[in-house]
Amino acid sequence: MEPDRYGRLSYRGLIAWPERLKREEPLLRRALEAAPSRRILDLGCGSGEHARFLASLGFEPTGLDASPAQVAAAREADPAGRYLHGSLTALGDLAEPPFGGAICLGNTLPHLTEEADVRRCFEGLAERLLPGGILLLQLLNYDRILDRGERAFPVMVRPGEGDGETVFLRLMTHGADGHITFTPATLRWRPGAEPPLELISAEEVKLRGWRRAEVEAFLEAAGFELRETLGSMTADPWTPASSDLVVVARRK
Repeated sequence: MEPDRYGRLSYRGLIAWPERLKREEPLLRRALEAAPSRRILDLGCGSGEHARFLASLGFEPTGLDASPAQVAAAREADPAGRYLHGSLTALGDLAEPPFGGAICLGNTLPHLTEEADVRRCFEGLAERLLPGGILLLQLLNYDRILDRGERAFPVMVRPGEGDGETVFLRLMTHGADGHITFTPATLRWRPGAEPPLELISAEEVKLRGWRRAEVEAFLEAAGFELRETLGSMTADPWTPASSDLVVVARRK
């Protein structure tokens, strides 16, 4: 059985979710209000924060994630919600159509490291969506990351349990053809203690840094029409130096 690489990472506590959702709400509303149905797929739902937020806006979300631990966390936080465990390449077997739209946020797509898997994901999604169905896709801007050879993301420091704080490190080792070994790690930081910094967990995850041109080509081949390409979830224009690649697409 494939190990659950995110089983020991609590993204719920590592991300300032109220602030993030407030920033993302305008784009989420603008993109999904055009969907032909309120039924929305949340691909790579993690512990369910986006799904629960969409439900509060009147949508009917179904979350899907490959991590059993993340799905369990989502179900614990939202027992009345619908959360499925499985791969993005198996949408045809997991998600009962039709849906009016889908979101795929939080750098989920790069976990599909082969072209054939990305094609299966987008083709399966197109089959689940109604004509005119909307996809809001967000991943990191790998045009920038690969061209610059970036090795790390900014360090995140969040309140921790007891007298310490939690430090979240995200490191990258570059391979050939856009392949990346991603190493997320959490540490407990207690200045004055001995030791002042302790490793709580660390994992290695294989990713593929998909460039803008590749993502757009995959979507078009699967029957999607590109509506917008943005550089962030706050709808900044995309440039080669943008933080993210955000695509709003419509099923033809």
